[in-house]
Amino acid sequence: MTTATCSVLGTLPDGRAVHTWRLAAAGISAEVLTLGAALNAVRCPDRDGHLADVVLSPREPADRYNAARYLGAVVGRYANRIAGGRLPTADGPVALRPNENGHTLHGGPDGYDLRLWEARPVGSGTGVELRLLSPDGDQGFPGALEITVRYTLDDSGALTIEYAATTDAPTCVNLTNHAYFNLASGTDDTVLDHELHVAADHYTPVDAELIPLPGAPRPVAGTPFDLTSPRRLGDLVNAPDEQLRLGGGGFDHNWALRPGAAEPRTAAVLRHPGTGRTLECLTTEPGLQVYTGNHFSGSFTDAGTGRPVQRHGGIALETQHFPNSPHRPDYPSPWITPDRPYRSTTVYRFGVS
Repeated sequence: MTTATCSVLGTLPDGRAVHTWRLAAAGISAEVLTLGAALNAVRCPDRDGHLADVVLSPREPADRYNAARYLGAVVGRYANRIAGGRLPTADGPVALRPNENGHTLHGGPDGYDLRLWEARPVGSGTGVELRLLSPDGDQGFPGALEITVRYTLDDSGALTIEYAATTDAPTCVNLTNHAYFNLASGTDDTVLDHELHVAADHYTPVDAELIPLPGAPRPVAGTPFDLTSPRRLGDLVNAPDEQLRLGGGGFDHNWALRPGAAEPRTAAVLRHPGTGRTLECLTTEPGLQVYTGNHFSGSFTDAGTGRPVQRHGGIALETQHFPNSPHRPDYPSPWITPDRPYRSTTVYRFGVS
């Protein structure tokens, strides 16, 4: 049986309270913050039954505004990058607020990760639903957006995240959770000994500013991006490959997942041989951004381990529409309308091999 409880984590500079919602079921627990609708912790057992937190989160909450920004948060209105901070619309280009090399990343400088979301329990106490209103013109995006994100945890160890959004005018939406996972949880400071499988035969190569190159997604065969069978991350991120160099010394790329039905299908499986912990990621989305924490430098401390988070200290598995899709009519469309709302589901299933 799943339980959901709420407590106060602290207050923002303006005096508003940040709450923590704790979900627990069958020996696994998850914590969700109202700040950024962030997944703050997941405690699950290893093969010997020892519980540990496998989600990176900053020990100092203030780090969420700088060195540890995006950790575990729901990012948007458009996760990943929109080139040039410009949104092409039927009425002409719309200027967005840029925040990375002139591009708009994860919704802009004041994205949803920095917002305080409203929360309430759902499902007879089995989860929490968070709600955010994003007005017309928010970070430049057209259309008012009403967003709900629902986290539920079940006895099988599956944490389900259901996203929904409605709008009063055409707009583009691409929401994801930006959690970083380290299944070793203190037994290893990096994820380089983790094994990763991604159910994709193609990926989208990028330029020096991490914008997808023109043309169709590229086959993974014969490259370090071939994760069609499980491969050890440490054997890949330092390979002599130009795309890995552009990614900052590792993966920061979108995989074009194999098409599936409306129900969530397996996108990736992460495994840590040392502890036996596994994480299966399922989604209804067309893409998966794999990011191997290439920018971490020890500038903040992880709450779970009490250690500075080093390079490759965690891996993000971000279910998504492709980067820069508003500029790419050849990609799956991220546009929604008043009569065609946004729906997306991602499942993180934790287990032991």
